[in-house]
Amino acid sequence: MNRDQKQAAVEEISTELESANAIFAVDYRGISVPQAAELRTKLRENDASFNVVKNRLAKRATDGTDAAAALDEHLVGPTALTFVRGDAVVVAKTISDFIKANDVLAYKGGLMDGAALAPDQFSAIARLPGVDVLRGQLVGLAASPLSGIVRTLNQLIAGLAQQLGQVAEQGLVGGEAPAAEQAPAAEQPAAEAEAETTSENDADETPEEAGDDADADAGDEKED
Repeated sequence: MNRDQKQAAVEEISTELESANAIFAVDYRGISVPQAAELRTKLRENDASFNVVKNRLAKRATDGTDAAAALDEHLVGPTALTFVRGDAVVVAKTISDFIKANDVLAYKGGLMDGAALAPDQFSAIARLPGVDVLRGQLVGLAASPLSGIVRTLNQLIAGLAQQLGQVAEQGLVGGEAPAAEQAPAAEQPAAEAEAETTSENDADETPEEAGDDADADAGDEKED
């Protein structure tokens, strides 16, 4: 590697450091070319890259940056740097699962959100759910009470509709009484109607008319 190539490599590492929100240093000893290609594909799907670096050039790239204190001590032996731009938890889980499945690689140390990340901390965050999973769980928790409210409202509306239907069947809608209840009030015995008419006529007669009628009745009795 000539000077220009070395300079280009340092600039590439510097660019990756600036854009990454987490950097994981990994001992890649024992990994095969197909395994490395598989890991790169999985990391790329989660917006991360897996780069084998020369330790001396990596130290030149970190010189004067906040990453130097967290990374320089791990830039010893075969080293690959994983530059994370997406969800660091998902990337840590991907690397951890790959190590368990293939029995290769070993996490050395790294940097996450500006703070050094020790191996035990790396293992801890690899067991956490990713940001998208947490968002889904939060949405589920928020939606549960709402679904309960909607279900209750639907039950209340269904009950109200049933009650209104029963009221309509009984003829109470619009203030109209059932026909069976109106029949006794509409019908009136003929005898009662005749008695009422007679009472009204008697009340309309004057005393003189009443006396004339009495004399006429007495004359009729004498003739008989």
